[in-house]
Amino acid sequence: LPHSLFFHSVVCGAGLSCGLQARFVSESLYKEGDVIIGGLFPVHVEAPEPYHAFTQIKHISRCQGVDLRSYRWLKTMIFTVEEINRDPVLLPNITLGYLVADTCLAEGTTLSAALALVTGQEGTVSGAECSGAPMVPVIIGDARSSASIVVADTLGVFDIPMVSYFASCACLSDSRRFHSFLRTVPSDAFQAKAMARLLHLLDWTWVGVVAGDDEYGKSGVQLLLKELENTQICVDYLEFIPKSHSQSRIRRTVERIQSSTARVVVTFAIAPDIEVLLKEVVVQNVTNRQWIATEAWSTSILFFDPASSSLLAGTIGFALRRADIQGLGAFLAQLSPAKQPNEPFVKDVWQELFGCSLAQDWQPSSKTPKCTGSENVEKHGRIYTDVSQLRVTYNVYKAVYAIANAIHNMMACQPVTAYDPLPSVFLLQLLHYLNAVNFTTPVGELVYFEGNREPSASYDIMNWHVDESGAVNFVQVGQFDAAKGPGQELNINLEKVVWGGGWVPVSVCSASCLPGTRKAAQKGKPVCCFDCLSCAAGEVSNMTVCVRCPERFWSNTERTRCIPKVVEFLSLQDTMGIVLTVLSVTGATLTTTVLAAFFHHRDTPLVRANNSELSFLLLVSLTLCFLCALVFIGRPAPWNCMLRHTVFGVSFVICIACVLSKTVVVLVAFRATLPGSNLMQYFGPIQQRAGIFLCTLVQVVICLLWLLLAPPLPTENAGGELGARVILQCTVGSVVGFVLVLGYIGLLAVVLVCFLLAFFARKLPDNFNEAKFITFSMLIFCAVWIAFVPAYVSSPGKYTVAVEIFAILASSYGLLLCIFTPKCYIILLKPEKNTKKNMMPR
Repeated sequence: LPHSLFFHSVVCGAGLSCGLQARFVSESLYKEGDVIIGGLFPVHVEAPEPYHAFTQIKHISRCQGVDLRSYRWLKTMIFTVEEINRDPVLLPNITLGYLVADTCLAEGTTLSAALALVTGQEGTVSGAECSGAPMVPVIIGDARSSASIVVADTLGVFDIPMVSYFASCACLSDSRRFHSFLRTVPSDAFQAKAMARLLHLLDWTWVGVVAGDDEYGKSGVQLLLKELENTQICVDYLEFIPKSHSQSRIRRTVERIQSSTARVVVTFAIAPDIEVLLKEVVVQNVTNRQWIATEAWSTSILFFDPASSSLLAGTIGFALRRADIQGLGAFLAQLSPAKQPNEPFVKDVWQELFGCSLAQDWQPSSKTPKCTGSENVEKHGRIYTDVSQLRVTYNVYKAVYAIANAIHNMMACQPVTAYDPLPSVFLLQLLHYLNAVNFTTPVGELVYFEGNREPSASYDIMNWHVDESGAVNFVQVGQFDAAKGPGQELNINLEKVVWGGGWVPVSVCSASCLPGTRKAAQKGKPVCCFDCLSCAAGEVSNMTVCVRCPERFWSNTERTRCIPKVVEFLSLQDTMGIVLTVLSVTGATLTTTVLAAFFHHRDTPLVRANNSELSFLLLVSLTLCFLCALVFIGRPAPWNCMLRHTVFGVSFVICIACVLSKTVVVLVAFRATLPGSNLMQYFGPIQQRAGIFLCTLVQVVICLLWLLLAPPLPTENAGGELGARVILQCTVGSVVGFVLVLGYIGLLAVVLVCFLLAFFARKLPDNFNEAKFITFSMLIFCAVWIAFVPAYVSSPGKYTVAVEIFAILASSYGLLLCIFTPKCYIILLKPEKNTKKNMMPR
């Protein structure tokens, strides 16, 4: 059959709209437009009893009981349509219309209203033949999952798209059965995932689960258990609340909750089932339980009993995300029976809002007062005008925008100028573009449908705060956003959470491990039951496993926390550093004192006979040698690492060069005994200075090349027990440069010059023979530096630097004491020997 004929033959054959007059009035609102959007809203909550005899025409009945929140959803759809029509960018040449119907919160009335929308028959349908093609190409609704399943099963045969705003059952994600069903509310599958993330975040590894004995509860529990797989979260018990609300089974369920060691109870049930359960919880006085609520009752206070306030305080639940819709509050406040006399719902809503009767319905015998029609809706609108918690309302808003964007994209590709009647292919095209929409709402949220034709989940995490009077306040403490990356979906501010017992509940199978231990699962038991083993060195426990400390941290003795590794270097706070500093300063002070004494007695024969200029230079260089040891003490830095060996190398070369020059002068002076010998003219003051300068220049060049090509720099090395310490030290940079600096000093001091010349001069006259003192100082110098090499290599950490400082100080003291002690003795203590006569050999 052609598409339209097949559709109408099914509807007529069902006996729902042909041949008999409907026995109830399904009221609706209609506005013309180029494209008409259908809407299903449970404005009334009590549908007439179904009549199955079909033997006579029954009196037309109306639905009863107004749901103000549902009427707000309906008005939000109208508001959104008008907002889109004012938009010059979205659908600029197309005007949207709407046809919204009341479903009366029942599956039968919902299906009848949906068929009336798509067939163009609102209210009652009569006549021998059915009308033409469907009037609306898409429907927004329904609010309930069960009703949405019925309507989607029927309209899906004809590819008529549905966009629900509150049907959350995971079963509606079946793309094969409900291929034309979309929704702006998250699937319960995401809520199960959010629950699992919350349990994991709070380390609740031992929980109980209570669910309703219906599709909502069973499906939700299956999804939750699947999410808990491989998460080390175990379920102690799983109980179902019977639909018959059998008191004996309810009692057994509560007794199981009471006897369990699990302190956290996860629920997946609708509000009426939870109400029955909590009444028994109050009877048995089940305390110290942390309740986890789904969006079905997380913000519901209809069944909240003050007697249970202490039991439910601290409850954590998931609620649909809220948003602020600009202008909606003012639009809702425009409700007026006088200005909207033909709108079928205004009268019932007005009377529900203000508890009165309008003039046309009021009787003197009425128990309710008479409405004036001018009551203040904005001030007394209650839940209808309350726009502070727009959750489902915002889903309606997004559904309308999704349809508008789909039509906009479709018209951009294939413009349709005539829409009466629509071709059947239009439905398939619209369904395709609905699945592909990707837009940002005026609120600023990115909206798109994923592969299962539903949005990425987004929940507000609510916490029940109970005040002293027993009243409950729902406080948002976090969010769950499935659009974020793995591990980042859940965000909760635990500081804002108020717990029932005043602290975060602990719900585990085994007692928590002591600090510094890790969990080891017990064989044959759930992973939540474990033994505790100590962590290894360098590891700490996070109550589950032992983890290595970060690179610059180490575990304390108890293995409870990572502490910064001990940074080790030779500092002024160390005893060794203080001792070496004192020795360095003492040596520099002694040298300066000797220099002052020599300068004061510079005109005496002893000072003049010992070449005062070289003596002064030698003492200055020795002072530098003592002071350069201070550069080795302290935290290594680039500047002092480069300064250490260069200052040390240059200072010692000057010392050795001065000693070498003094030795050569003495040797030549006493060897040039032939009459008329002019050998001394080659070793005058100028030549001595030039020799010292050239010797020093070689060392300076070596140091400069070392610093330019591969300078010493600070570095960190692990030390101590398995790396418990960080040793700060200076690398040599270039081993060749380091060897050349020390080798050149040794070359001057031992191998080529000083030692040999001092040895040959050891038999000079005693009255003027300081060569033996130089020889002895060189022996000390060489012994110190020969012993330095193995000690330097084998010393760990800061002791390496200490060995080097000791070698510098020891060799400096050797030069100072061996060369200048005899002279100071004569100058200061035996001045009578400081004469020219005693300086000359007999």
